[in-house]
Amino acid sequence: MEVSFIDQLWLARIPLFKGLGISVSISFLSIVAGTVLGVFVGLALVYGYRPVRWIVRGYTDFIRGTPVLVLVLASYYVLSAIGIDLGPFQAGVLALAVFCSSHVGELVRGALQSIPKGQTEAAKAIGLTFAQTFAYVLGPQALRQALPAWVNTAAEMVKASTLLSIIGVGELLLRTQEVISRTFMSLEFYFFAGFLYFVINYGIERFGRYVERKTAVPS
Repeated sequence: MEVSFIDQLWLARIPLFKGLGISVSISFLSIVAGTVLGVFVGLALVYGYRPVRWIVRGYTDFIRGTPVLVLVLASYYVLSAIGIDLGPFQAGVLALAVFCSSHVGELVRGALQSIPKGQTEAAKAIGLTFAQTFAYVLGPQALRQALPAWVNTAAEMVKASTLLSIIGVGELLLRTQEVISRTFMSLEFYFFAGFLYFVINYGIERFGRYVERKTAVPS
């Protein structure tokens, strides 16, 4: 008796949705950590002392020029070789967060440098500290400019999470491949996995639109 795709999907629902949960968790943690670190990277590139700018510039250029897969393998195998033992999940989040931070840092740098210097000077003139200047003057403007590109970067992190299957992270793609090896329904299950990845990225895009509306300057 031939078993339909719906029947196989129902049988595989638990591993698939566990894999989906891991993919969402990895993507969320790497995007949040990468964004926070990226803000500091961007600030260092614009306002850091010259030696600091050189070091951070080297960091961003090196990370952006390195394939994500190499970062994933290095986080898992190289760190283990020097005595830093991370599990596959932790190593994967670290690799993606580092990669995300280099891109977010460049977004923040570009956004900050596009703001007229007179605004920073005016903030100093009225006695604002640098933290207050960033929080009330520079940050909101940089956010509005960097947000569309940040959404694209966040979506790329979701896609990059599929590479973590190579170090044994049980994310959605690995679980899908395991189901396919049992059912031989490659087209159907890959299409279903692609749909789930689309749902995640669509959620990120809608969140970006929501933040963009909230931070828009009233006309």
